[in-house]
Amino acid sequence: MKVLVTGGAGFIGSHVVHSLLQAGHEVCIVDSLWERGGGRMEHVPEEAGFYKVDIRDKALSDVFATERPQVVCHLAAQHSVRISTEMPKYDAEVNTLGLINVLQCCTRFAAHKIIYSSSAATYGTARRMPVDEETPQHPESPYGTTKLAGEHYLRFWKAMHGLDYTALRYGNVYGPRQDPTGEAGVIAIFARAFLLGEPVRIEWDGEQQKDYVYVEDVARANLCSLDRGSGEAYCIATGEGTSVNQLYRQLAEIVGYEVQIIPAPKRPGDIRVSYFDCSKAQAHLGWEATVSLDRGMRATVDYFRQQLNL
Repeated sequence: MKVLVTGGAGFIGSHVVHSLLQAGHEVCIVDSLWERGGGRMEHVPEEAGFYKVDIRDKALSDVFATERPQVVCHLAAQHSVRISTEMPKYDAEVNTLGLINVLQCCTRFAAHKIIYSSSAATYGTARRMPVDEETPQHPESPYGTTKLAGEHYLRFWKAMHGLDYTALRYGNVYGPRQDPTGEAGVIAIFARAFLLGEPVRIEWDGEQQKDYVYVEDVARANLCSLDRGSGEAYCIATGEGTSVNQLYRQLAEIVGYEVQIIPAPKRPGDIRVSYFDCSKAQAHLGWEATVSLDRGMRATVDYFRQQLNL
């Protein structure tokens, strides 16, 4: 199958590309390589075609005309909650107008499905746990708002143009290749700081809990959605909440020492508690998370240790 991966040079996208290639699919990548977006040429395998194109640009249609993908895994996005609050117009341009451009290309060049990377941020603060697909979505950041808008565009496009879709609402994704220098990805940020003996910043009181899902499990969810999950949305996570303080203690155990903690106030748009019921994904997609937090964190630490030549 010919698959186009937008954002395929990025953290999650590059793992999706790897999983697709391992499964024998033909893969091409579109990525803008924006310096604050995480896309890196070193993440692009030789076996995949690559186009340095912004998903908002008219040049995207040239990629579709050349490659004629059957399925699009749409991971290109402005993914930072903080940047979305600082630059809401830019967030909307990439996440909403960029998606519309992708959808128009899918229709024009007869792609039959799009697999959309949505987010736990579409839920905001849920009134009950665990969150599932029927939980009301009330995003509390521009990022979550644009991701939710994307799901509505998918439904419209399927009804109006017949383009099939599967929407995957990720928990907090972590693992190798995540950018450790930005605000997104607390495990990557902490792992790098621990290895360098630098202090870590813990917002709020550190007891806020998120559902941390390993990136290879997320990539496999995209693979499972190639021919399943028609017209549906799925929670993709582990079903367990872990606090920032727990992450700190677990990393200290993995590396064998503690580092200084710098207390900080709550981030705008941050959620107190969020974890998921992923039984629908298991039933429909045959997917469930298989990598434990300890195993995933150890793999992440090993990756950054190699990157830092330690």
